[in-house]
Amino acid sequence: MSHQVASPGHGHHAGAAFAVTDVSVDFGGIKALSSVSLEVTPNQVLGVIGPNGAGKTTLFNVACGFVQPATGNLRWLGRDLNHLRPHQLAGLGISRTLQGLGLFDRMTVLENVMVGADRHAAAGFFSGLLGLPRSTREEKALRERANAVLSELHIAEYASRLPPSLPYPIRKRVALARALVSEPKLLLLDEPASGLSSDEMDELVELIRGLTDRMSVMLVEHHMDLVMSVCDHIVVLDFGRVIARGAPSEIREDPAVLAAYLGNVVEHESVKPDPNGS
Repeated sequence: MSHQVASPGHGHHAGAAFAVTDVSVDFGGIKALSSVSLEVTPNQVLGVIGPNGAGKTTLFNVACGFVQPATGNLRWLGRDLNHLRPHQLAGLGISRTLQGLGLFDRMTVLENVMVGADRHAAAGFFSGLLGLPRSTREEKALRERANAVLSELHIAEYASRLPPSLPYPIRKRVALARALVSEPKLLLLDEPASGLSSDEMDELVELIRGLTDRMSVMLVEHHMDLVMSVCDHIVVLDFGRVIARGAPSEIREDPAVLAAYLGNVVEHESVKPDPNGS
């Protein structure tokens, strides 16, 4: 494994589905990201990790179109994404979840998920809410797709409930269902394990791994157990720069990563070699 601060962006793999190349971001003269590059290949789970303040959230926000990079570019399925904006993601086949969930409190779980499926509907789900004409067949298809995803995530029993009445882990699954119902090719997850118990994290690992037969996943996460269990490849940031990249087994024992995390506890545990090699 190479500890490249050097970018892979000058020789992208032909199979890269999503690529960030030499991206830099400045906030008021502060360098949040410096020449960051990464690739997500089809059916791969890529994890982005790093100590607090490393630039993970900024990188995620660049990938979602919330932050425009000062330099560098994004590519998706071979095309440049210049001036990407969040509202363009669904049409591109990209979905995201955020730490804030962003559920509509006065809409049922099913309705929240149907909003996520809306890119498949010509009339638009909100037109139905506003009483505008739409195809009954179309609405039925949306409802069926939303119910299918709720069943896949084992939360179909909550379909008629309002989000504020549900425990946080269930609301997180609703937000994930809303992202999945559009049948994306790339799923962007921002700290999917936050607020979950150990058992719930184990279920999340299984769930994410099960998604890779039909999409790629890029996640930003603090919980090292989840990252090491679910990711095929990991990119490590520190002070806005890539300090290492590789498979979980390589990252776990990488001296640059250990040095970056030294003295920093990441959700109950430090990054350290596993004496059992697991």
